[in-house]
Amino acid sequence: MKSALAWLFLLPLIALQFSPRPLLAASAGMETADFGGHRYVRLGDWAHAENFDARWLQRDEVIELTNRSCRLQFQRDSRNAGFNGVNVLLCYPVVVQTGVAYLAEADLRDTLAPLFAPTPNPGGARIRTIVIDPGHGGKDPGFQVGSHQEKKYTLLLAQELLAQLKRAGFYVSLTRTRDVYVEKSARPEIARQHGADLFISLHWNATTVGKNDVKGVQTYCLTPAGAASSNSGDDVSDVEAKPGNRNDRQNLLLAYDLQRALTHDLDADDHGVRRARFAVLCDAPMPAVLIEGGYMSHPVESRQIYDAGYRRRMAAAIVAGVQAYKHQVEPQTPGTGNTTGR
Repeated sequence: MKSALAWLFLLPLIALQFSPRPLLAASAGMETADFGGHRYVRLGDWAHAENFDARWLQRDEVIELTNRSCRLQFQRDSRNAGFNGVNVLLCYPVVVQTGVAYLAEADLRDTLAPLFAPTPNPGGARIRTIVIDPGHGGKDPGFQVGSHQEKKYTLLLAQELLAQLKRAGFYVSLTRTRDVYVEKSARPEIARQHGADLFISLHWNATTVGKNDVKGVQTYCLTPAGAASSNSGDDVSDVEAKPGNRNDRQNLLLAYDLQRALTHDLDADDHGVRRARFAVLCDAPMPAVLIEGGYMSHPVESRQIYDAGYRRRMAAAIVAGVQAYKHQVEPQTPGTGNTTGR
């Protein structure tokens, strides 16, 4: 069963070619307001500056912005946003007052700008080396559903992904190659020692509520400094910048490309690009994401997770997401452009 919000995000996947200027200097000539201690921009003003047409799909509840190559949707009092077919959670909820919608200026900078205008790798660096992190292991089984332990299936997926990435021409290593415990803090350090250009941590999900209904994929990147995480698991006193925040723009773009590929290629429910301060993301010195590939607690999705054929398809989708990201951040051959279909 698709997510109740899926209708918001089943939109065409189209190439984008935009200048980052209005996104990074969003308040110039625009009406602003403060809500909850954060600066917001009138969404209609920003839409006009970016040549979007704006209309209410549900008056004062859901607003849609469209132009010839992009479609965005926002919901009142919600962090859910649709970006060309993918659910991307905002840092702060959209505010609607007296029929006027406002979007946090931080989201123009930290959520939309990295997607509209990908940042090229410094010095023309290329994506060559990838470290895959199979979650849990050893004394840490992760989720357990019946006789099935998460740690087993993260390693099996990681091994399949390693093989496919190698065939695609990447240098690939794992943070663990067998059922052993590796400290969370050691995992990004292993990636650093291998000179990784990307770090991908693999996990599976589970729930005790709505087990027959809740399924789907979500991809996490590190929460920007000062913002609350999507999973609401942060200590409010621990929102300062982490080492991994130096790659905020790349983290978000990588998470988006992977989430798009996973949900599109697997026809999986889209639980969105999310932010969290997971230990393996906080300390990663390279662009890093954590994928929750599905729910072991769901009666149908769990059978897929335990199936080698489905894991091969998931690994192929992850490879496609990595290739899409690589295409956007690497220097391009003249005439090929610097964007990809998203």
